[in-house]
Amino acid sequence: MDESDVDEVLVESGVGVLSMAVDGVPYGVPLSFGYDGDDTLYFVFLGASAELRKEMYAEQTDVASFTTFDVDPNGAWRSVIVAGPLNRISIDDWDTAREALADNAYQSNLLSEYELQENPNVWALEIAERSGRAVGQ
Repeated sequence: MDESDVDEVLVESGVGVLSMAVDGVPYGVPLSFGYDGDDTLYFVFLGASAELRKEMYAEQTDVASFTTFDVDPNGAWRSVIVAGPLNRISIDDWDTAREALADNAYQSNLLSEYELQENPNVWALEIAERSGRAVGQ
């Protein structure tokens, strides 16, 4: 897939799996995401577990990977994998993140229930690498 095809999948998908690792122990979590159309994916960590596993992995991972895909009923499929550093956004980046999430996150209506905080639990993956594959298209 060329870069425009990869962008198309990122814009249309809205959900995928964020993968992180700490000390060689992997952790993957399905998440809705927003894409700014350029080089950043945004994730809101809602409903944190008691042990804050997502946050701990996000804070300690060096490079995160995100995979999204779609499968057509006729058997054709396409997938995209992006990777890069993952950082919690500052309050100054909230408007950009919110717009990206509202544009293509799965069930973006949940954002209306998410109150703006001094330190929102929103994370940005800066895309350093991207690749995509399509079969049967």
